[in-house]
Amino acid sequence: MKALLLLPALALAACAALVVGARPVPLPEVWAALSALDPSNPDHLAITQLRLPRLYAGLIAGTALGLAGALMQALTRNPLAEPGILGINAGAGLAVVLGALAGLGAGTIWLAFGGAALTTCALILFGGARQGGIGPARLALAGMALNAFLISAITVAVLVSASALDEYRFWVIGSLGDAASRPLAAMAVTALSGAALALLLTPALETLALGEEAAVGLGQNLWRIRILSLAAIALLSGAAVNVAGPISFIGLMAPHLARAFGTIALRPLMLRAGLIGATTLILCDVAGRILLPQGEIRAGTVSAVLGGLVFVAVVRRIRLEALS
Repeated sequence: MKALLLLPALALAACAALVVGARPVPLPEVWAALSALDPSNPDHLAITQLRLPRLYAGLIAGTALGLAGALMQALTRNPLAEPGILGINAGAGLAVVLGALAGLGAGTIWLAFGGAALTTCALILFGGARQGGIGPARLALAGMALNAFLISAITVAVLVSASALDEYRFWVIGSLGDAASRPLAAMAVTALSGAALALLLTPALETLALGEEAAVGLGQNLWRIRILSLAAIALLSGAAVNVAGPISFIGLMAPHLARAFGTIALRPLMLRAGLIGATTLILCDVAGRILLPQGEIRAGTVSAVLGGLVFVAVVRRIRLEALS
């Protein structure tokens, strides 16, 4: 029954995203803007041209990050795995920034998927694949080191351009504020493709949870599972980065919060993680507008603060389980 609360929570978060801002707009006026747009009404323009794209971006990026985090944790059997902490988002962001600086124009949005895929492959390689196994501790350390390196590379890349300060803030912190200029429709289709692939892989990943030897004994092709999972992660992370920048910790928080509903089956866990990811990111964006009314605190900053607390709690729990 608790899982049924997720949809109303997402709906309330969506309403808050349309109502809250530097200039609050009442719900009746929001409905009027959506049903009978008046181009001369500044509130209607604020809803349709600013807040509605931000809401769409939050839905796309939050859902994609929640699913990607659940998929990464299932694939690596590491409760700390998620695209932001382990550098996947930063790899996608670096690819897009380098493409923009090279003058590739609109084609740079597709570089995010290549960057996410290459970073994921590097992470798996450095995380222990060469030694025959992907250890949770080694993967976490390799991902944090890779993330720090990639964020530093993004910083250097965007500072090459004298007018790159806004781009720098977007690609280092992540935000929904630039959503109107992002390819939302294309990224929604891409995220749906990644989500479909991730959900199709759930039976194989549940078999893999029994152990690699058991999975092979049950007829699973481990390399096929890993390659398809990496493809799904690249699609989901690339879509999220293209609309919101490299936002961290959403992919970590969402699966752990989804487990609070008591499910152990991977497919419902992923679906709930997607809903929780979208709700959390939208609320982070709303909180950023409330906490700094004359401007805004970027959603990536708010999610980092919340996610840092969750990260510490998960690490403490893992340590207690290891000692018990």
